[in-house]
Amino acid sequence: MVEKNSEEDEGSARWVLACELRRLREASGKSLAQLAEETNYDRTYLHRLETGERLSKLPVMEALDRVYGTGGLLVRLWRLARLDAFKDKYREFMQCEAKAVIMHAYVSTVPGLLQTEDFAKVMLSSAPTPKSPQELEEDVAARMGRQELLHRDPPLSARIILDESALRRSAPDAKVWYDQLTRIIDAAASPHMTIQVLPFSAGLHGLMEGSLSLLWMADGSAVAYLEGNKSGDLIEEPSEVAQYRLAYDRLRDAALPPHDSAVFIRQLVEDSRP
Repeated sequence: MVEKNSEEDEGSARWVLACELRRLREASGKSLAQLAEETNYDRTYLHRLETGERLSKLPVMEALDRVYGTGGLLVRLWRLARLDAFKDKYREFMQCEAKAVIMHAYVSTVPGLLQTEDFAKVMLSSAPTPKSPQELEEDVAARMGRQELLHRDPPLSARIILDESALRRSAPDAKVWYDQLTRIIDAAASPHMTIQVLPFSAGLHGLMEGSLSLLWMADGSAVAYLEGNKSGDLIEEPSEVAQYRLAYDRLRDAALPPHDSAVFIRQLVEDSRP
């Protein structure tokens, strides 16, 4: 039986995924040692996936789908299971994000969609409430999982305005920060991604105390997600979404053009070279 922490866990997508992983292995007649050899993942790690103690990363589920010949079933279950790692409002936003075809965002820190795994660990471990190694691993896996939006077919079309403060507040480890800045430059080269820098010289603006994401669906409908340090608000009322779009457009006009933004970030990359 799959271990559960509470009755609420039973029936969750994460619990269903764990049960299915265990069922598939037993039905195949494979031992954990055999599965570890076929997938090149540690048997203890695979066991923890089957008990629901760990939430894997996308490549693990892809490997297990290949081994079991399940045609992407485990990847689909994993996409639902990783939503369990987020709070209700953010979970609603992520569900919208998964269906969106266009995203416009303003952020004052490096967004999760652009973070390297090492930088994500630094960010998540600096939270006011200490995290256990297991909790940190879970949160990093969930954050990295969101980045599949940029690699799906067709990929999400995204425009991200980075406040200059996001590029000036470096990680303690010089190599981690260099790799993170390089990741941003690489992302900016994608035909589906536009990155602009909002310089300090742009002055005060109405979104300084949080971040804003605007999402458009294939049918033309849109939502806005406004996030502060300790709260998030999903906005669906069209008139309110329109107001936030205007606020975003004003920031876009004040930001450096994409080419100038890339030059700005490349200089930071050179200055931060370890």
